Amino acid sequence: MRPELIIFDCDGVLIDSEGVASSVVAEDLTTLGWTMDAAEAMRLFMGMSITDMVPMIETRLSRKLAEDWRPVLAQKLVDALGTQSKLIPGAAEMLREVTDRGIDWRIASNSSDEEMAVKFARTGLSALTAGRAHSAASVIARGGRAKPAPDLFLAAAASAGVAPERCIVLEDSTLGVTGAVAAGMVCYGFAPHGNGETLLAAGAREIFTRLDEILGVFP
Repeated sequence: MRPELIIFDCDGVLIDSEGVASSVVAEDLTTLGWTMDAAEAMRLFMGMSITDMVPMIETRLSRKLAEDWRPVLAQKLVDALGTQSKLIPGAAEMLREVTDRGIDWRIASNSSDEEMAVKFARTGLSALTAGRAHSAASVIARGGRAKPAPDLFLAAAASAGVAPERCIVLEDSTLGVTGAVAAGMVCYGFAPHGNGETLLAAGAREIFTRLDEILGVFP
């Protein structure tokens, strides 16, 4: 059965931004008393929304975070991502090829709308991605949940008028794979620098190491 919609994760699939975000988070949490480096921050929080990070951080610190912690961290991320984000190799070419073939696609990310906007502007994807991006914040505002819940993927599919079982997803995090599978979608893992074992364990059907491999799903 030919799928009708591709749903892409953003960070780590289209935009090389996870290292930048992890550095910002590590510096912020170290200042608060939870000493860590960027590698540790990436291991703990990769693919997670800021909202879902809060209880984990408060448990570790044994105290409540300041009321303005989330918006302040969000702004730090926007500032850094707007100047340091890069394209994943082949991302722009793959998206243009998908578009030229008439294949519909969306983006579903635990990043905020503001973060995605500056990342797309920085990497030259703004025109291509306009009207296609769905953030966890927008879903949460409507009473939904971020990944690993299926809500974000279901919202992306609904925006295109496509049933979940007619969608495929490309994800690089276990949170994302878990959410896509829970949504009833076929998920492919993207692991350009590893074997993708954790993605397969979470339910990914197959592992791709290049973005253009997703085109092979569409005969």
